[in-house]
Formats: sequence, structure tokens, C-alpha cells
Amino acid sequence: MIRVIRGSISKSESNNWPAERRGRVLIRCYAELNDHLPEGRRHEDFSIPLAGATDVGHLIEALHIPVKAVEVVLVNGESSDLDRDLRDGDRVSLYPMFEAFEVTPLLRLRKQPLRRVRFVADAHLGRLARYLRLLGFDTLFSNDPGDEQLAWISSREGRVLLSRDRRLLERRNLSHGLWIPGTRPREQLEYVVDRLDLYGLFRPFGLCTICNGRLSKVDKDTPDLAVPSRVKESFDDFWRCSDCARVYWQGSHYEHLSAFVDRIAAGSGKSRRG
Repeated sequence: MIRVIRGSISKSESNNWPAERRGRVLIRCYAELNDHLPEGRRHEDFSIPLAGATDVGHLIEALHIPVKAVEVVLVNGESSDLDRDLRDGDRVSLYPMFEAFEVTPLLRLRKQPLRRVRFVADAHLGRLARYLRLLGFDTLFSNDPGDEQLAWISSREGRVLLSRDRRLLERRNLSHGLWIPGTRPREQLEYVVDRLDLYGLFRPFGLCTICNGRLSKVDKDTPDLAVPSRVKESFDDFWRCSDCARVYWQGSHYEHLSAFVDRIAAGSGKSRRG
């Protein structure tokens, strides 16, 4: 089988294909999959020559969309896998990951949907990782783990890999990935929350933003509680990280962070999936 990746076929070449391969297919991409398309094809129907795009997998690659970014495919309104042959006039709808809501009537391209929304972020997304932890999302991050290690962690632990590197998201051993646009952490956070519809899953202040460990309430009179005496005198409630032992309390910084969480939560309803 001839495979077309990131390219097109000339008119003379396409004439050599069997008649059923010379038509066109109608395509619609949804949500963040549109980020991989040029202007004029985003959020609307468009058609391309069938030519060498012999099945769904070839079609996705010809559109320059990482296959791992696609979670659900509909062909003429029916669930489809990557091996389905395409014919003239077929209508193809491509959807990204939908971890936060129910899509069981549809055929996923993964063997299993994620049961919990967890993340692993690449080396360029440290602040985004801390923001996600603030909202309560288990998010792994280290300064330079390497692409192979990131893909391995994502696949082994069922974590959504967050990256600005499209090549990384195209690795064959990767199960779930999301390309992150922009460079401003606050906007990146809003993008992830909106695209994966995470609003109803916020559990803020339950994780250590530094190391991702769980926070547990601890008595203020605990002998090894490492906080200044003036803080002990001013506050009664303390939480300690089970991994790095960092201690948290609800000081002025907590008020600023609470306001930040409220602003992110206020974005509910802005979701753009079409």
C-alpha cells in the first residue's frame, strides 16, 4: 500500500489510482485539532482529493495532524478505526481527546479511555504544571527527562502528555497527548482546562505545587512542623506534603491563589469544541 504522509499527489499520479480512489472526501475537525490546520479549514467543512489517502490513518497524516491527537473518528456518522477505507463522497469527522465527559457510544482509537485525568508535562511547561497541580490535577514534571522517558511515562501511567513539540506527540508509543499553543502559562492553563472541559474536576489546594505530592492536614503542635513561630501564632490550620514535607497555610498568598482559581473557574461555558 502506498502511504502518503505530509504531502500531496500530483494530478498525473492521481489518474493512475482506481476510480474509487479519485474522488473527494469531506472533512470537519473539532476543538484543538483545528490548531493543526491552515486558516480557511478551521472550524468548518472542507474537502480534499481522496487520491492516496486510502484509509482514515493516511488521511489524518496527510492533514499534518498527529494521529495520537485524534481520539474519535466518525465516517458518515458511524464510528470508525484508522484502517477504514475511504471512498468518494465520504464525510469524515475528527475529534480530540474527550476525557472529562461520556463518549462510550463512540469508538475510541485508544484501547482504553483514561479513568482519571492525569498529566505529564515536558521541560518547557513547568509553570503550567504548577498551575495544574494548584487546581488539583496530578501532574508530573522534571527539567529534562528526555522525549523517550516522557512518552514512556505517558503510555505506562495513562497520563496526557502536554507538549509544544509536535514531533514528540507523534511518537508511536504515545497513547494520549495534547499540543499546547502559546508561551504564557496562564493562557496555556486556560487552554488545557477549556479544551478538556476540566471545570467540574477542580480540587484545588490538595497537591503540592512544587513536587506534586499529596497534602495532609497536620496538627500545629507537631514537633517537627517547620514553620516560623510567628506563623504558628497567627494560624491554626496547616497542611504538609507527603513527599517533600513542605508546609502550607492559608496566609495572604492563599487568598491570591484562591482568587486565581476563581478566575479560571469563571471561564466555564467558554468551551469551544466546534
